[in-house]
Parts: sequence; C-alpha cells; structure tokens
Amino acid sequence: MKILVAESIAPEGLERLRAEHTVDERIGLTPEQYREIVGHYDALLVRSQVQVDAAMLAAGTRLQVVGRAGVGVDNVDLEAATRAGVTVVNAPTGNTIAAAEHTLALLLALARRVAPADASMRRGEWKRAQFQGVELHGRTLGIIGLGKIGMAIADRARSFEMTVIGVDPYVTAEQAALHGVELTDLDGLLARADAVTVHVPLTRATRGLIGAGAIAKLKRGAFLLNVARGGILDEGAVADALRSGHLGGAGVDVFEAEPPVGSALLDAPNTVLTPHLGASTAEAQVAVAEEVADQVLDVLAGRSARYAVNAPLLGPEAARAIGPYLPLAEILGRFFAQFARGGVKTLTLEVAGEPAEHDTSPVTAAVLRGLLETVTTERVNLVNAGFLARARGITVVERKTPDAGSFSALVTLSGEVDGRSVTVGGTVANGEPRLVRLNDYRLDMAPSDVMLITHHRDRPGTIGRIGGTLGAADVNISAMHLARSAPRQDALMILGLDDDVPDEVARAILDHEALIDLWTIRLGGEH
Repeated sequence: MKILVAESIAPEGLERLRAEHTVDERIGLTPEQYREIVGHYDALLVRSQVQVDAAMLAAGTRLQVVGRAGVGVDNVDLEAATRAGVTVVNAPTGNTIAAAEHTLALLLALARRVAPADASMRRGEWKRAQFQGVELHGRTLGIIGLGKIGMAIADRARSFEMTVIGVDPYVTAEQAALHGVELTDLDGLLARADAVTVHVPLTRATRGLIGAGAIAKLKRGAFLLNVARGGILDEGAVADALRSGHLGGAGVDVFEAEPPVGSALLDAPNTVLTPHLGASTAEAQVAVAEEVADQVLDVLAGRSARYAVNAPLLGPEAARAIGPYLPLAEILGRFFAQFARGGVKTLTLEVAGEPAEHDTSPVTAAVLRGLLETVTTERVNLVNAGFLARARGITVVERKTPDAGSFSALVTLSGEVDGRSVTVGGTVANGEPRLVRLNDYRLDMAPSDVMLITHHRDRPGTIGRIGGTLGAADVNISAMHLARSAPRQDALMILGLDDDVPDEVARAILDHEALIDLWTIRLGGEH
C-alpha cells in the first residue's frame, strides 16, 4: 500500500512504515497540492500544521487511516473522517516523559530564579542577593489531573522529597497512593499547595479553570505551571496576580493563542515562558513517530488500533437502530459526571426498549466519552472505551431489557458517588434527546448547553427570586421543569439557559434562604 507523509516525523517511524509499504514524503505542499495527490494513497501522516479537512478527506478516496504524530487532533475533521470510513489515530503516550520533565524544569527554574539570574549575568552584573530562591524539598506540589503525565510528575517530585497532592475524580486513593499522591478536592489542593501544575484536557468545563477565583485561594508566593493546554489558565488573571505579588511565579509552555501575541504573560514578572516545548525532545519525537506508525500499520493490516480517536462506522442496520441514541448517551455521560461531583467506581448502564435488541457497545463508548472528557486527552471510542474506564478504576455494568415502560427506548445511568445514589435517564423523541429522569424525579425536558439545577425548599417566591437573580445578570431562561416531593417540602428545579452562569451569580443564588444545593451543568463541548 502507499503512505503519504505530509510533515516531518522521526526516521525510526518512517523505517517501520517502509518495512511493509511504500512511503512518499511530500512536505511543505499547499492544501490544493495535497488534495491533488492524496487520492493515490491508503494512509496519510501529519503533525499539527496540515489541515485534514472535509475537502482533503473527500479527495482521499483510497484513504483508510490518518495518523497524527502527537496528541491533539484539532487539525483533523473527525466527523468527516468517520463519515468517510477513515480511522484516525494519534500518539498520546509518546511524550509522557518529555512533558513531565519539562514541567519539573519550569518548576526548578522558578524556584531558583534561573531565567532572571542568567539575564543579569549577561548584562555584566553580579547580584547574588537579588536571586535568592527556594528549595523544593519539603514543599507541597498540587497536581490537577492524574493521568499518565500527572503520575509521572508525581514520581519525579517525590525524588525531591516533596509532598504531592492531587485531584482527579476517576483515580482511586489506592491508585494515587502507588505514586505517593494524596487525593484531595480542588479547594483543598489550592489552599495547601506551594506549586500547582495542571494536566487536564481543554474542555468547556476546564477553560479558565485557574482564574481569579482559584488564584485567590492559593498561598501567597505559590507557583503555577501549565504544560497541558492553553486556555486552562486565565492568562490575564495570572498576570495580574504576578504583578500584585500574590503569585510567586508562573511557568507556562502553552498559550490560549499560539504564538501568544499580545498575551498579558509576555510582560508579567517572575515568569518562565517556553514555546510549546513539552514534547520537544529527541526521545519523545522517536516515541511518537513509532507509536503512530505502529497504529497505521495495524489499520492497514485490518487490526484494531489502540489509540483510534474516532469510532468505527456502524453497519447500516445498527446505524439506524443505535445511531440516534449516541448523542443522547454522550450527553447523559457529561450530565452524570457534573451532577455527581465525584468519580463513580461502578457505573450501571441500562438500555431498554428498541435499541436493546442490538449491540449496544457504541452506546457504552458514547457514555464514557461524555463521562471522561474532562479528565483524559484521549478521545473515547469503541476501541479504547473499556481500557480507559479500567485505567480510571471504573467498572461498567451493562444491562439490556426490552421493557422501557411508557417509552419506546430508555437509556439510564446510575451509580454510587461518595455514598450518594445518582441516576440520570433519557430518551429520544422526534429525533432529539430528552432528559426524563434525575434521581427519583421524573421530567421531560430537552437538554441545553447550559442548565442550572436547584434543590430548594418549596416556599412561595423562591422561583421568582432565582429568576430575578438570573435576569439581573442578563442570563436568559429558555426552559424550566419543576419537580417536588410534596407541597412546601423539597423541590428540584431544572432550568435550560441561553447563557452561561458566572460563578458569582451561582453563589448569589445559593445564598438564597430556601436553597439547599445548586449545580451548573455545561453540556456544550469545547471547540
């Protein structure tokens, strides 16, 4: 078969491909030139610059697989690839050590003030007193996201005799303890840590995760590190905290816009900034090239690729029966993760009614994709869903039944989280997802990108006060459902909103006398 390599990858990866197939390196062509030739190839390899859009995929009439030599697949149109029956694979583990070591390099540079001391020396100065640093020994490192890279950082931080604490809803205390990590919650981590590093994907839920509110909870003089994704740190808020002295320093390798022209961090004090070098080691480039090459070879040989990032196409009959329930399943997974506020260890998925007559493994994959999207950079699909769930300590119990009660079909998720039973259920009506159950409450509501849920005491005027608070903040309500246990007892209100709810607005609503609890559910994805 023929493989087109459109961007440079390490020779070791090319050698593996050439051992079995014909490889053409055509680097630096225009999009039009790539479209002219891609139809002659069975596989395409890219890094981050060549855009594999719908037009490219339409021209690639022979393509079986697109390999992305790296983690992110923002330059590949996954939906168009799936429609075309093209498998997309990436290399999510090859840069683990490189990213972990770069994170520690930034931390050490901040702690010992390496960058400003070097600049001073080059100016002909000898100002030792100005560059007194701090030791990592005995200090506390907080890791947000305990995937492969987060755990690798924990292992290395322990060699400095640091105390390591971490946050990840899908890592058990036992798993964390194997790496010397004490699990805590986000507020506890921010309050205790001398340095905080983030290792989560960029999603709607994690964008701006470390903003002004989170920074205010940090110790004065704490360090912040980001070698994950631009946008997780609020660059303006970080710059303000550096200038005020609340933050002791920031080591940043990834930016909201790259190159970061106009970023507030460029002229902020006490920073070490690098141009997205987390994976830029000779060893990582070899590992990434070999990892993606092996998967391309697997697909061309008819084998499953471990890190396929788009689900294989369903057969025509299964697509008709199961396809309409996949968006619903992903929505339910996202909803469950946010409503539960913690990691579920045993998740029960029940598929009832018409879809139960078919293979429901795509439904399981879609549920897990929604559930895990904020804690893993790997896209969850049929190939890796079970593996990723097991790696996070999640047991999935699948049940199928022909009885969906008054519905033609019903998908329900349930599980115990921190001693609480959490259940969410949905169906598809007229081709659109509907939420029909939340714990013991029944409802019938279309999901919105943003939803506000209140658990409150059923008192006159409560709904009006909540609506008034949202209205004063220019947050528009598009739908509402109210369920209650009994008159003037507890009630659950679910609001569909046209606008996001700022944290300060949510806090103001929660301060209302009748409020027991509140959730802001964000179902819209990050694009």
